[in-house]
Amino acid sequence: MFPDHWTVWLGQIVVYAFVLTMLSGFYLVWYYEPSMERTTYQGPYIALAGTDMSRAYASMLNLSFSVRAGLLVRQIHHWASLVMIAALLLHMLRIFFTGAFRAPRTTNWLILSGILAAAMAAGFTGAVLPDDLLSGTSLAIMDGTLKAIPFVGPNLSSLVFDGGYPGDPLRLFYPLHVILLPLALAGLLALHGFFALRNRPAQFAGPGRSEDNVVGLPFKVIAVKSVGLCFLVAGLVTVVAGTVQINPVWKYGPFNPGDASAGAAPLWYLGFLDGGLRLIPPGWEFVWLGRTWTLAVLVPVGIVTLFLTVFALYPFLERWLTGDRRDHHILERPRNNPARTAIGVAGMTFYGVLWAAASADTMATHFHLSVESVLHVFQVLAVLGPVAAFDVTRRICLGLQRRDREIVLHGVESGVIVATEDGGFAEVHRTGDPGRQWVRANYEEHAPLESARGPKAALSRALYGNHVDPLVPIGGPAEDGPAEDGQRVSVSGGEPSSPSV
Repeated sequence: MFPDHWTVWLGQIVVYAFVLTMLSGFYLVWYYEPSMERTTYQGPYIALAGTDMSRAYASMLNLSFSVRAGLLVRQIHHWASLVMIAALLLHMLRIFFTGAFRAPRTTNWLILSGILAAAMAAGFTGAVLPDDLLSGTSLAIMDGTLKAIPFVGPNLSSLVFDGGYPGDPLRLFYPLHVILLPLALAGLLALHGFFALRNRPAQFAGPGRSEDNVVGLPFKVIAVKSVGLCFLVAGLVTVVAGTVQINPVWKYGPFNPGDASAGAAPLWYLGFLDGGLRLIPPGWEFVWLGRTWTLAVLVPVGIVTLFLTVFALYPFLERWLTGDRRDHHILERPRNNPARTAIGVAGMTFYGVLWAAASADTMATHFHLSVESVLHVFQVLAVLGPVAAFDVTRRICLGLQRRDREIVLHGVESGVIVATEDGGFAEVHRTGDPGRQWVRANYEEHAPLESARGPKAALSRALYGNHVDPLVPIGGPAEDGPAEDGQRVSVSGGEPSSPSV
């Protein structure tokens, strides 16, 4: 039996989008020429006729205008890769907020982090293959970022660009995009599937659900639904690719190191890197040891690297703070772990601010503002936004927990007023669905780690000090929960024995 919840299908969408990306890429590889050798374009696109360009860019124009279904397959390849990364991010967020990364599934979280890194690298290496003006601008930013790294930066740039920018970046990026990264993604996805089946899928809480009692559908039913989802993903991506234009390389023209494309923006999932570079104020450079240290590049790159590292290693950080090393096969509702949920929303806010900052110039143009004023707003949001998001999210989670507790103990207001025997009036309360009542009353208790000392104890109290104790903690008594206000919460049956009035 396998859980049948809509969030479970996000992981399969990743796999099917990856397969579609590989199939379309296999078609494109026959017509793309990874060469920086210069040629004169004589193809059907008249606007660039007689223009000097690389053979790589000429082959992209040929793919778009001369090869049968070439443009459609190009756009399928691009859209499928975007769908894959979007589904992967949503899948990882679902795992994070429900605590599905806890033991014994911590290894799977690390594998997913590796898949995300490889997918982003594959997207970037593919975006620079056309050798148009837009991809050339991305390479110019990459060259500046590499050269800002102390001591080894110039050597790294020389290695990437085959002797120096602009050089021949396709010599490195083409085999990475076509061979090495796809093999790494395929291997990591297979490894993820192996561990997912070996550890059994985790499921949401409910009466009688455990590792040995999975509420869901048989494998053969899941398999049939999975095949249908595969065709649905392929069909939707094909329809979008045939109707929505993306990456029109012919509009930008061939790459020239002396030019830059106006309104250039990175791939959407890499926008946070560009936004981080834009938010650093001017003048963050100094000379030391005979070298110029460019903090305007080093600081945002370091912060983004630290952010992604903490994201990948968060399961170990939470285990260190809580001391919880048990195996978990039941997922948590996000509200029942306010600290983790607040941390996740704060991280999303930080990522979103950096992502939006990458379009600061476009926002300034559309709203008739100065670029500096827009960047100042984002600079403030990058610092205060995550803090505010953390506090507000935790308050909301605690409020939802208290509301669940009130519903279990006293029922839901029905709006029906009745007269009592002593001549007064009272409102009738409904008890609600037994299964929902069970979920509201039973969840894991998250309290500060009493055995901790020093900074660990302070951090544990700061995150878990303000909490709402469950009526019946998971792992507690199996019959009836604690009495409160003269009422009992039934764990086995689910429905609280509350009075009708």
